[in-house]
Amino acid sequence: MKIENLVTESRNPATTEIDTMSTLEMVKTINQEDQKVAQAVAMQAELIARAIDEAAQLYKQGGRLIYVGAGTSGRLGVLDAAELVPTYGIKPERAIGLIAGGKEAMFQAVEGAEDSATLGENDLRQLDLTANDIVIGLAASGRTPYVIGCLEYAQKVGALTIAIACVPDSEIGHHAKLAIEAVVGPEVVTGSTRMKAGTAQKLILNTISTGIMIKQGKVYQNVMINVQPTNDKLVNRACRIISSTTGVSLEQAARALKESGNEVALAIVMIKTRKTKQAAAKLLAEEHGNVAQVLQKN
Repeated sequence: MKIENLVTESRNPATTEIDTMSTLEMVKTINQEDQKVAQAVAMQAELIARAIDEAAQLYKQGGRLIYVGAGTSGRLGVLDAAELVPTYGIKPERAIGLIAGGKEAMFQAVEGAEDSATLGENDLRQLDLTANDIVIGLAASGRTPYVIGCLEYAQKVGALTIAIACVPDSEIGHHAKLAIEAVVGPEVVTGSTRMKAGTAQKLILNTISTGIMIKQGKVYQNVMINVQPTNDKLVNRACRIISSTTGVSLEQAARALKESGNEVALAIVMIKTRKTKQAAAKLLAEEHGNVAQVLQKN
């Protein structure tokens, strides 16, 4: 489909006079359009759930989350990958964001990079892609050649391929095992897909990556037990997590955190099971770091 015929490029009849609206009218109009995003994402719930289940299984086997995209879509992928590291304490090599044009493209557009399918394939080749990996291709328009090149190569290797677009029957969806297509409609400013389309993609990525991490046991109850306490704010958060999940005081939580070597999950298990650091660590290792499973058995 020609780009001018895509819904992401069509004019929005609700905003044709946005340039002459009062500031308050403008804000309300943008907000009204934004409310359509969550509804569009909700329509894709079953596919998103399937993506989480299939990706979580591969991730547990050592697979990597690899996001690929160009422009806004690429930046959102890089952002999701980068945020997983401090939030869930994973190694940086387990979540990788690729953007057409490389790191420079995060801050300034690299003209023509997104138009090369070969560039996409080459970028993935350099990662030594395997069948255990998960490749998430992002393109609001659903037709970016760089993303298509990545997904085609990933399929040849046997990796799990997931396409995320904001148009129906997307081209990238034809090159992926799972096609998630949140159709948010025309943008407030025609073609500015950093708005509704970008928000939809971020919502989907947040859900998928959070779901995968939950399935890995990196969340206990509804708290981030693998948070890395690397600054005062995160130390405070770690103590509050330990306190709220175990019922001990903040002072006791701080002591347990210190005894555990700044490992929140270990501190929780130590308190809950009343075991030594070594014994608690052994229990966690046996359950692959899943606190809930440890506590169910002890």
